Amino acid sequence: MLLKEKILKYFEGKVVRKDLTSKIKGNAVVPTYVLEYLLGQYCAVDDKAIIEEGIEKVKDIIKNNYVHRSEAEMVKSNIRDKKNYKIIDKVNVSLNDRANIYEAELANLGIRNIPISDNVVMQNQKLLSGGGVWCIINMGYSHEEDIKVRWIIEDLKPIQVANISFDEYIESRKNFTSEEWVDLLMHSIGLDPEFFNKRGKLIQLSRLITHVENNYNFIELGPKGTGKSHIFSELSPHGVLVSGGDVSKARLFVNNTGNKIGLVGYWDVIALDEFEQDKGSKRVDGDLVKILQNYMANQSFNRGKETYQATASLAYVGNTKHTVPYMLKNSHLFESIPEGYIKGAFLDRMHIYIPGWEVRILKNNVFSKDFGFIVDYMAEIFKEMRKSDYSGILDQYIDLDGSLSQRDKMAIRKTFSGLMKIIYPHKVASETEILELLDFAVEGRKRVKDQLSIIDETFRSEPVTFEYTIKSSGIKVRPETLEKLNYQAEVVAKQVEITTEAKEENSNVENQSEKNFLTPHQTIIKDNQTGISYKGLFASYLKGATKITIQDPDIRLPYQFKNLLEFCVMLSNNKEPEEEIDLEIVTWNTEEYLLDSTTYLEEIQESVQEIGIHLSHRFENLHDRNIMADNRWKIGLGRGLDIFEKSENRFSVADIDQTRRKCKACEITYLKF
Repeated sequence: MLLKEKILKYFEGKVVRKDLTSKIKGNAVVPTYVLEYLLGQYCAVDDKAIIEEGIEKVKDIIKNNYVHRSEAEMVKSNIRDKKNYKIIDKVNVSLNDRANIYEAELANLGIRNIPISDNVVMQNQKLLSGGGVWCIINMGYSHEEDIKVRWIIEDLKPIQVANISFDEYIESRKNFTSEEWVDLLMHSIGLDPEFFNKRGKLIQLSRLITHVENNYNFIELGPKGTGKSHIFSELSPHGVLVSGGDVSKARLFVNNTGNKIGLVGYWDVIALDEFEQDKGSKRVDGDLVKILQNYMANQSFNRGKETYQATASLAYVGNTKHTVPYMLKNSHLFESIPEGYIKGAFLDRMHIYIPGWEVRILKNNVFSKDFGFIVDYMAEIFKEMRKSDYSGILDQYIDLDGSLSQRDKMAIRKTFSGLMKIIYPHKVASETEILELLDFAVEGRKRVKDQLSIIDETFRSEPVTFEYTIKSSGIKVRPETLEKLNYQAEVVAKQVEITTEAKEENSNVENQSEKNFLTPHQTIIKDNQTGISYKGLFASYLKGATKITIQDPDIRLPYQFKNLLEFCVMLSNNKEPEEEIDLEIVTWNTEEYLLDSTTYLEEIQESVQEIGIHLSHRFENLHDRNIMADNRWKIGLGRGLDIFEKSENRFSVADIDQTRRKCKACEITYLKF
């Protein structure tokens, strides 16, 4: 059964085609969850005629009921003339203590001080948060004389899905593989999973942890245009996005004037956007940093004589100013955030640091056109998940190293718990899948701690080891941050380049030393890892071989044939000019494409003949991927030669330098026979 068929079978009425939102949005500055709420009423099926009819209905609602700021006076006129008129607008409520009544403000309509009943406010207390709540409102108008306010809120309904069944959600999850479920979630946040590798998907979904975990502290810094703030502004009616520059103690926590609770008292997620230091930006309030610091650690804050508790998670999202290698060499990965926040005690509260520089800039082709959850339905499910803790599952599989602080362990466990809720809400996962989430959680916390050791010497005096022991095997695992691996590989590559001439002058001694050094082992490559090349992986092990066989059933797409050509060039550069190599390719393809494959292979054969590579090929339906050489080395290829991500750009530095390319996760095994 195709994924789309599964989605519609098990979640009928709870999913919508994601491209419909952009079709109807037009110039309406309205959150995605508002539009998808409406689409869910009329378009949650896979029937073209019903979808087209539903789109027109939603368009009419947006046209006739959504309040555009530029058309506010026209809407006011309609309310006055019709006496009862339904609108969609953002509502804020505050208490007028002099008059002892609640008053509403309609953001787009531009009307303030509208009396609203105590009963409506008590049923929808988030109206008091100051962040605004999108609602469907029945507006009335009074023509009576001597009335102070003519506008009347007759009825109000926040835009959110009602009556979700969490148990039904869990049962339906059991019908999907983990890969299918991750792809469904990717569609649900509006992205086409086809354009993301496994690590890329995990990075995107990690932004959801703030929605499923109470008091989770998240930071992501990276280039502009990568969708860092989208999930916090568009995904859920339980989250609010505020500018980092507009944050104050009163807005976030408590306004001492009137003792009014701030955003943390009403929202599940508060995201501070544009959390970076700009020239001319105002100085950071030191008291705010201290209150944030205490809240992030203890879920409580003090204002005046009172101590308050809250469960809101905090997300800090901002842009980086330099490349990762520059920051690793010259400063640290927190360098772009406001200076007032670059304090060890504050940053140590971060549970995870997401490497935003690994996220591709979002272009039109990466947005989903298939079915995903109505975001409001997903938001209500996630809100329900905040009541549970999945971290105990980890205790069945691993022991964390004793040197880790309690704060380190808590961060790792909360991240793991969040990812489990998102991907395995039914609590069924293999040991491999459990460890995959754990590695991501450890890496995210280690990224924080590595930078703290640079920023604050206190952390250097108390070193920790980010390591865990797998209970089933006793194996110790020590995850490393990918940027550190990539940077080290780049430094080594530069050093190798500098010493190449010296090596060539002493080639006989060097070759003998190299032969003595080579040993059977396994190399593990991570998603998005860079600094990898065919030369670095294979050249030393194929030195001196004159007959080589590559068995790879997946050489079938144009870029994969280009990979093969690059492998041939590497072999040619690896041998003496007068030497020749017989290279046999054993591959496969569907009958429909066999002719094209033959043509491509013959073209490559002709091209590499002149560089001393005699290429031959045969088609055989085998599944193993390996390289066999007559110098008695066998290299197992987890993905064959297809270890690099395909470039989406026409002009890319990575096209001419393999070490600049992002890799796909795979394992390469070197054996001597």
